[in-house]
Amino acid sequence: MACTLLATTASAQVYRCEHGGKVTYSDEPCVGAKVVDATPTQGMDKMSGRTRKGADVLRDENRKAVDLALQPLTGLDHEQMNVERRRHKLSAGDKSTCRNLDRQLPELDARVARSAANQKQEAETDLYKARKIFFALKC
Repeated sequence: MACTLLATTASAQVYRCEHGGKVTYSDEPCVGAKVVDATPTQGMDKMSGRTRKGADVLRDENRKAVDLALQPLTGLDHEQMNVERRRHKLSAGDKSTCRNLDRQLPELDARVARSAANQKQEAETDLYKARKIFFALKC
């Protein structure tokens, strides 16, 4: 059961990057990147009346049910458990760095959004550096 709970999930962030007027999408952050919602669809139950869900969707639904059942014990919701699954093999130091980045990234993102034009490049560079560390550690 522990192996089922701690299996990693494959939900990486996708970034939209613009360089010289050319738009690219990548799982690696870039300076000035915008996060893109790339959440997969959850099947076509309603239209045909039959379940047409892939193994990954069924696995996620099973994990949601287990996470809901264990929430009184763990205190973590489904999304928080997904983060724990992704990070379970990281060292204690890397987990600590990831938790710090969890707090810093929204602040840096907000700083970019409210920065004046003359400070925007510095704010975007700081956000890029933090995202790069987050990506490298596999947070």
